Amino acid sequence: MKMLINVPETVVADALRGMAAAHPELIVDVENRVIVRRDAPVPGQVAIVSGGGSGHEPLHGGFVGPGMLSAACPGEVFTSPVPDQMVRAAAAVDSGAGVLLIVKNYTGDVLNFDMAAELAEDEGIQVAKVLVNEDVAVTDSLYTAGRRGTGGTLFVEKIAGAAADEGQPLERVEALARQVNENCRSFGVALSAGTTPAKGTPTFDLPPGELELGIGIHGEPGRERRPMMTSREIADFSVNAVLDDLQPRNPVLVLVNGMGGTPLLELYGYNAEVQRVLAERGVPVARTLVGNYVTSLDMAGASVSLCQVDEELLRLWDAPVSTAALRWGR
Repeated sequence: MKMLINVPETVVADALRGMAAAHPELIVDVENRVIVRRDAPVPGQVAIVSGGGSGHEPLHGGFVGPGMLSAACPGEVFTSPVPDQMVRAAAAVDSGAGVLLIVKNYTGDVLNFDMAAELAEDEGIQVAKVLVNEDVAVTDSLYTAGRRGTGGTLFVEKIAGAAADEGQPLERVEALARQVNENCRSFGVALSAGTTPAKGTPTFDLPPGELELGIGIHGEPGRERRPMMTSREIADFSVNAVLDDLQPRNPVLVLVNGMGGTPLLELYGYNAEVQRVLAERGVPVARTLVGNYVTSLDMAGASVSLCQVDEELLRLWDAPVSTAALRWGR
C-alpha cells in the first residue's frame, strides 16, 4: 500500500509540524502532542478540551479555535492520548471558569480522561466531563462497553463551543453538551478497510463486492456484511436505523460524513438519498453538513449523524466558528 509518509514512527509528529506551519492561529506542541488556540486562555470563558487517536482527521485538532475547542490532544494512530497530554492542555486553556472534557466512548479514552480529570482537579482546575456515545449500530464493540462515539462528536463540540464562546457557565455548557449527545444518533458504512501506517495493510478483511453495515471508526465490525448495495439502498438502511432509535420530534441537523476515502461526488449523491429518506419519514431538516470530518484513515464509506434541535441548539449551531476544518459566520 503506497502512503505519503516518511516512516510510520513519525507520522503523527510530521502531521503536527505540518499543521503548525499551515495554521499560525494555533499553538502546536509537537513534542507533548497538544494543540491549543493561540488566544487561550480566554478570560471568563469555559475551556473545552477533547482528543483521541490520530487517523480521524480533522477530528479533533481541526476543530480547535474560536467557537469550538480550546485544545485537542492527539494520540498515536487509533490510540488514546495519555493523561499527561490532557492535563497539560487543560492547564494551558483554563481561565478559571472551568474546563469541559469531551470524551468519545472508547475504553482507553474514558480511562485516560478520567485519570486526567482527577489530576487536573488536584491542580485546582474545575473539570466536568461529557461522554459521547451516539452510535446506534452496535451496543458493544472491540473498543467499547456500550455505544461508540462517532460523527455526533462534531455536533457536541460545536454547540458546546458556541455556548462557551458566549460566556455561559461550566454547568450550563456541560448540560448543553449532554443534551446534544442525547439527541444525536449515527450509523456508518464501510466499503473498504482503512490502512494504518504501522501495518501498511488493511485493518480488517472486507472482500471485494461486500460492505459492512454499522462499521466503527476504527474498523470495528458492525451489524452485518452484505453484497454491495446502491447508495439508495444504503441510505434506506442507515437513516432508518438512526430514525428508529432517535424518533425525532424536532427538526434535525444532518451530517453526511466521509470516512476518508470517499470523494465528495459520492458523498453529495449519498446526501441526496439521505434527504429523500428523511422527507419520506416526515423529518424536517434544519441544516446539512457534507464532507470528511470524522474519518478512519483511508477507509471508503460514509456515516450519517442526525441531531434533533430546539431553537437554542440551532442558534448555537449557527453561531460563528473559526477552526481549520469548520468555519462560518466570522
